[in-house]
Amino acid sequence: MFLPAVPEGVVWAILLLPIASLLVVSFITKPYPKLSAYVTIAAIGGAFLLAIWTLDSVIDTDGHALAFGSYRWLEISTGNPVLRQLGGPNLSVDLALRIDGLSAIMLVVVTSVSLLVQVYSQGYMYGDTGYSRYFAYMSLFTAAMLGLIMVDSILMVYVFWELVGLGSYLLIGFWFHKKSAADAAKKAFLTTRLGDIGFLLAILLIWSKTNTFNIPLIQEMAQHGQITDAVLTLFALGIFAGAVGKSAQFPLHVWLPDAMEGPTPVSALIHAATMVAAGVYLVARMYPVFQVSDEALKTVAYVGGFTAIFAASIGIVVTDIKRVLAYSTISQLGYMMPALGLGAATLAMCHLTTHAFFKALLFLGSGSVNHATGTFDMRKMGGLKKYMPITYATYVVGSLSLAGIVPFAGFWSKDEILGAAWNDDKILWAVAMAVVFMTAFYSFRAIFLTFHGDYKGGEPPEHGAAPDAHAGKPHESPLVMVLPLLILAVPATLAGFVNYPMHSTEALAHLLEGALPESSAAALHHQSFNWGIAISSSALAFAGIGLAYAVYQANAISAESLQKVWGPVHTLVARKYYMDELYENLIVKEGLYNFTTRIGQWIDTNIIDGAVNGAATVARRTGDGLRWVQSGSVQAYGTVGFAGLVAASFLMLVLLER
Repeated sequence: MFLPAVPEGVVWAILLLPIASLLVVSFITKPYPKLSAYVTIAAIGGAFLLAIWTLDSVIDTDGHALAFGSYRWLEISTGNPVLRQLGGPNLSVDLALRIDGLSAIMLVVVTSVSLLVQVYSQGYMYGDTGYSRYFAYMSLFTAAMLGLIMVDSILMVYVFWELVGLGSYLLIGFWFHKKSAADAAKKAFLTTRLGDIGFLLAILLIWSKTNTFNIPLIQEMAQHGQITDAVLTLFALGIFAGAVGKSAQFPLHVWLPDAMEGPTPVSALIHAATMVAAGVYLVARMYPVFQVSDEALKTVAYVGGFTAIFAASIGIVVTDIKRVLAYSTISQLGYMMPALGLGAATLAMCHLTTHAFFKALLFLGSGSVNHATGTFDMRKMGGLKKYMPITYATYVVGSLSLAGIVPFAGFWSKDEILGAAWNDDKILWAVAMAVVFMTAFYSFRAIFLTFHGDYKGGEPPEHGAAPDAHAGKPHESPLVMVLPLLILAVPATLAGFVNYPMHSTEALAHLLEGALPESSAAALHHQSFNWGIAISSSALAFAGIGLAYAVYQANAISAESLQKVWGPVHTLVARKYYMDELYENLIVKEGLYNFTTRIGQWIDTNIIDGAVNGAATVARRTGDGLRWVQSGSVQAYGTVGFAGLVAASFLMLVLLER
């Protein structure tokens, strides 16, 4: 549009710059922490600028893919004995980039949020003994997410998908000396692997039926009926299984709240633009496949809808400000899934885009609060408005966008999803409206508990992330932390106008539709802006804010009395519906630990001990036999020798006759 067409080498550089940063920080600048941060920031900043250039070129193509070459990475023919034995087709894996409207937008979102997070991290992680290691992990994590977005092979997507999982494991468990952090990292890694098994099986299934990993080719074959409906349904459900793990949808959501054990900038990156966004992105990327299967679409819609209201209800009662945002992320991702399931893929991606900015803003704001108070417990905060005016103002902006208040970014994408639900599924619409009320309530509950009232003293930090955090008089964060907040507040306010629904172009949706095959784009659900839904949802959002004000600011309603009224329901929600206990006791201890223990005990007793004891028995009985031979009696030796001589002579005679 404004710049010349982006060369292929420049697009490759978007991926290679964070990889280069990882190598440089790991092997060269590790002894120099500040330099490690500068290298990472420079690399991701460069990737961001190149992503902008790439987006400009994609705008010129109306969202259609840029023409780049394909490179054969691996090929195994049926002449290979393994493949011949399996009777499968030739196995070939190509390495190529696919940059269209969907991937170009995601590139800008990921690199911009990651850049601001790295800048912010200089202040938040200052003085940490693992400072250089932190930036190396961040480079790996960003590179993995960029690779996942850019490649056009479903197998290569899986490779980067697993690298994202590795990066999250390293970052969530960054403070590995804390048992809670180490446990959270293992929990995240193992839980997401459950979904990844389904994803891998789906890849193997589609290759066995199509002999290709190429995403555009698979999409075209699906749209033109060249793959059976049964295969496409299984393939789509396998993909969604992977998305359920990465995007923390029920029942694989349990890892995400515990991921708060990692540094707050990590939480901002994971929860806003990278790991959790990967699941929604994957479903959107493979949307032409999902379109063919009504069963898969309904599964996506209803799992997402249930997750949205399930997580929002927990967000109402938790007292840790980061965990409020964690459950909010689960809920908002669940909000996007019904849009995908209802045929409004572009709306889901629009909400993913706006969510990335305002959720990153909120997480970084919570980190700023922790930097000043040494705690994430909102019950130990209060009164921070006068001490931290910039953090307060930007946090309110993020919360207004999250609550869907006009004209903030979250309003436009949220209301278009509500419109799609109203047109196609009234049950999902009712669920989404309930989520609107809950979201507004828990967002402003956090504001009133954290920033209003009297300061309650905070506490010293339990880890070494913010050594200048203290329990005394709180303070505004340094400029290196405040500046990213101010920058993120801009798209958190204005990003929705990029897809302004009352304008005929809807630029963002136009680019996203260009990324789809023509037949798939033509089948997308479109609806005009619904003022009735906008007004009713806004009224619900203001009602949620009003209730939060009445309970936590005006004290017109006692929070304790509400807890008593709801009684067992409040306990159930506060205990997160006992999902952690279910996983820990029933599945992990009883299902896995005890089961595997019993199997191991049986193998040890019947196979290993049996083999050892059997060998001992054979040796003992052999010894008993040999003991008779080795008697010390000359007569016995003579008898045995004579018998052996007779037997040998007889054998020789038999052989000679033949």
